Amino acid sequence: MFTIEHEFDATVITLVDEGQAPLQEDVIVNSFAECVTVEQYDPRRDAVVRITLSPEQLRDLAAALDLPEGVYQLRDETG
Repeated sequence: MFTIEHEFDATVITLVDEGQAPLQEDVIVNSFAECVTVEQYDPRRDAVVRITLSPEQLRDLAAALDLPEGVYQLRDETG
């Protein structure tokens, strides 16, 4: 299950683990114009862990999910 909320400066997506136990903590994705952050609470540290991706890194990650093993470089098709 997931939710999508549009806030003033970001789109917030929350991913809820509905798989088999043990379940993972919710994952929160904040999409800003300049970056995307991925956050998840870590109960071992009692803290939220945050990863920040540039728009280009997010594009590459999305492409990588559908590609076989290898080394790739995405290029713009403009000009």
